[in-house]
Amino acid sequence: MKSAVLCSGGDAPGMNACVRAVVRSATTLGCQVVGIRYGYQGLLDEDFFVNENGDTLMTPRSVAHVMQYGGTLLRSRRCEEFATDEGLTRAANNLRKHNVEGLVVIGGDGTLRGAADLCRHWEGNVIACPATIDNDLAGTDHTIGFATAVATAVEAIDKLRDTAESHERMFLVEVMGRHSGHLALDTAIASGAEFACVPETPTDVPSMIQRVHELKARGKTSIIIVIAEGGKQGGANVLDRKFRDANCPFPTRTLTLGHVQRGGTPTPADRILATRLGDHAVSNLVAGASSVMTGQIGGKLVLTPLVDTYRDHKPLPIGFQELLTRMTC
Repeated sequence: MKSAVLCSGGDAPGMNACVRAVVRSATTLGCQVVGIRYGYQGLLDEDFFVNENGDTLMTPRSVAHVMQYGGTLLRSRRCEEFATDEGLTRAANNLRKHNVEGLVVIGGDGTLRGAADLCRHWEGNVIACPATIDNDLAGTDHTIGFATAVATAVEAIDKLRDTAESHERMFLVEVMGRHSGHLALDTAIASGAEFACVPETPTDVPSMIQRVHELKARGKTSIIIVIAEGGKQGGANVLDRKFRDANCPFPTRTLTLGHVQRGGTPTPADRILATRLGDHAVSNLVAGASSVMTGQIGGKLVLTPLVDTYRDHKPLPIGFQELLTRMTC
């Protein structure tokens, strides 16, 4: 069986570990693998990874010592043309031209939507591995890259706390996550932040200000608020103005962590998850599975239909918001 692997959309720490798992699992099972550079755009352009021997097959040596690096060795790019019937037809024809029978795609929400669309234009098998720091895909407890992004954000907030304490300030820290609060909430709990503003629940500024006054009266000398970028209440700068207008008892500062959360050395948890999911994708691809995503739920490997991974909003972990509230005193 000849398969292909690509990374698409925003990069996430652990993508390289997933590519490595796909290549080495396929090699072990006697399959050939070609790497497609620049995601779906590369599929349209027939831009293939060239190995150490000068040909397009990926070998175990092609993915040697890549687990510790962030980003993706296959590169990534967004592709508007792939969202059209013409683009999908062209992609399917290119896969046929190169005798590819199976495809593993690694990425987030947009990548999986593209994979589902491709399944309607191509007879080959398609399996996705969830890689996004947003952790917004159903069918897996965590997506590849999420744990590393949380660790990156927590490290930054730990340093901010030193300054916040020294100057008795309130910091509003905006993290990524698009329309999902998973990254903000986990970061808030792990960093000991006092509040998390997430898209899933309304942000009541007057109530928060009242709570901040109470905390200061109890001896609190600094406040950290973690804000998800996709909240309806606005980002850190918008909320900062609202807090100032509401007579916040602390001087405020804002910080947007931005794309720094996507980079860096993947944590061991992300490396292990990426390896398990990449291996699971290949074994099921060989077995004939298609139009599904690999995931890990409760420690067990599972397959979920692609359309079910992005159809509904993935809820926040039960009890996490209440836990954060209990920890703020």
